[in-house]
Amino acid sequence: MSTCGDKEMLRRSRRKRADLASQNRRYTELMGQEQTTPKRRLALLIEYDGGRYSGWQRQNNARSIQGTLEHAYYEITGKFAEIIGSGRTDAGVHGMGQVAHIILPDDFNLPENRITMAFNANLPRDIRILWSSILRRDFHARFDAVMREYIYTVMQRPSVFDRWYSWQTLFSFDPKKLQETARIFVGEHDFTTFSKLNTDTKNYVCRVEECVWEEHAAGVWQMTIRANRFVYGMVRSVVGAMMEVARGKRTVEDVAASLPARDRSLNSPLAPAKGLYLAHIYYEADPFEHYWQMLERVRSSS
Repeated sequence: MSTCGDKEMLRRSRRKRADLASQNRRYTELMGQEQTTPKRRLALLIEYDGGRYSGWQRQNNARSIQGTLEHAYYEITGKFAEIIGSGRTDAGVHGMGQVAHIILPDDFNLPENRITMAFNANLPRDIRILWSSILRRDFHARFDAVMREYIYTVMQRPSVFDRWYSWQTLFSFDPKKLQETARIFVGEHDFTTFSKLNTDTKNYVCRVEECVWEEHAAGVWQMTIRANRFVYGMVRSVVGAMMEVARGKRTVEDVAASLPARDRSLNSPLAPAKGLYLAHIYYEADPFEHYWQMLERVRSSS
């Protein structure tokens, strides 16, 4: 027979096992929450003059946009963090609406309303943070983007002030031919012909939603091209091809036949980088929606 003492010991043992089981369940729940709860992201909307830089991507032996931003973050926090952009712009290409993000460490405590000012105080004057936002959700500047938009500017007249921000042509061309050729690139196409080789790129298919030229001022033409993705050198390639048609050096039919050929020997000389701007990155849940709405109100009232 069991004594009273034996029964008490048995009850204590059962309670202890129940407590341990409860602790284990709680630990598992907490670990699951830790693994599924996303770390905070800092989203940045960036403007830059690409003239002095080797491009977006960080390089060991050249000044880059990414490297300069990462240095500014280090000056602010004393820590290194990788700043991931929505895409890479080439040397000399400008940015009006580049987007990037940083995965913030748990101890990042700079007030959100001071982040933009802190970055700009540690950046050269040719790179500016337009807007910053701390997101408490998964956000990836590159993989979450649903559409990207570039602008290219051509000037038919010389300008001292715009010479580093447009292609100032010394030859005449037919603007109607620019627009006629632009229509060729709308739709889903393989842009191997009109791109530069990038061994990291396995797929050159892009879906172009819009490609249009407009005259913004006397002798100033601007192309807007919007697509789900762009491959290396694509925008400068298509602008170069359009300009050769507009100058009478190629025909519209020749360019149309070259596009599906996937042959870079059929490409035209690339347009200069200085006329190209990364204008806008589109997201389903845009972290900068408030900024764009505010900018639109300012434009509408002017």
